Amino acid sequence: MIQFVNVTKKFPDGTCAVDNLNLNIKKGEFFVLIGPSGCGKTTTLKMMNRLIDCTRGTITIGNKNITKYDVNELRWNIGYVLQQIALFPHLTNGENIAIVPELKKWNKVKIQNRVNELLNMVGLDPKVYRDRKPMELSGGQQQRIGVARALAADPTIILMDEPFSALDPISREKLQDDMINLQRKIKKTIIFVTHDMNEALKLGDRICVMKEGKVIQIGTPKELINNPINNFVREFVGTKNEEKNDSINLEKIAVPLFDDFFTNLEDAIPAIHSLQDILERLTANEQLPIEKDGEIIGMINRKIIIEYLADKLGERGQGNE
Repeated sequence: MIQFVNVTKKFPDGTCAVDNLNLNIKKGEFFVLIGPSGCGKTTTLKMMNRLIDCTRGTITIGNKNITKYDVNELRWNIGYVLQQIALFPHLTNGENIAIVPELKKWNKVKIQNRVNELLNMVGLDPKVYRDRKPMELSGGQQQRIGVARALAADPTIILMDEPFSALDPISREKLQDDMINLQRKIKKTIIFVTHDMNEALKLGDRICVMKEGKVIQIGTPKELINNPINNFVREFVGTKNEEKNDSINLEKIAVPLFDDFFTNLEDAIPAIHSLQDILERLTANEQLPIEKDGEIIGMINRKIIIEYLADKLGERGQGNE
């Protein structure tokens, strides 16, 4: 779908932001670029829609060199979501979403139908939110409008540059969950930049770890956790992740559902999930459905988690004797 072959980007001041990069991103894949600040991940993203042109090498989309596309057509057909959101404040939310369809000269009825469809898709009632201005929304709601705008012209590729990093932790977790559910429905090719390994592990089908403009390792979350290629990846993926967010395999402790109370997948949390988010959600809900491979496999409640934590503390106490 998207291929980088020996791509290098040097800026006029001599900085080499990307150094001989080779990538092959598959159609329909949620591909995450991660690494420390200054590693070249955002530059890599911006080269895909030619906001930045590479110095050497070739980038192809659908086996066609991106320099052969009309640059405006290229950008209209690639959705782009930024950390800063960058909605036009003088336009309504509906008008913000409609920008690219209008540039592509869609008729008004088609545009209005698309705006309403997308607002529903990102969980915002069109009757309530379509005619409001961005300043009337929370940060999380504004970012939902940003996602809807990126999807407006039905692009095959979505670029997302740290879109949730400015949000509070609860809004961020909710939008991550919504993004997982949305991707199940729309099956777009998504390239997502983040500096947060927990976010990368939660969202990515595959993750590309970068350092100093180079690819260090590409793999699935499981591959990076179980087989880090060197100490840099091991530290970046392993130790820091464990300290920040002790994930639990909920499949091992979930109990069966005895009724059909939970039927909506959007209410479920993944079988591998962070302890911090589980505890936050259980403060507002007595019990939570657990999802694996698109199916609800059971549920947890506060009692189950308390017993799990008690067992873990017991194990640590025995280990110190």
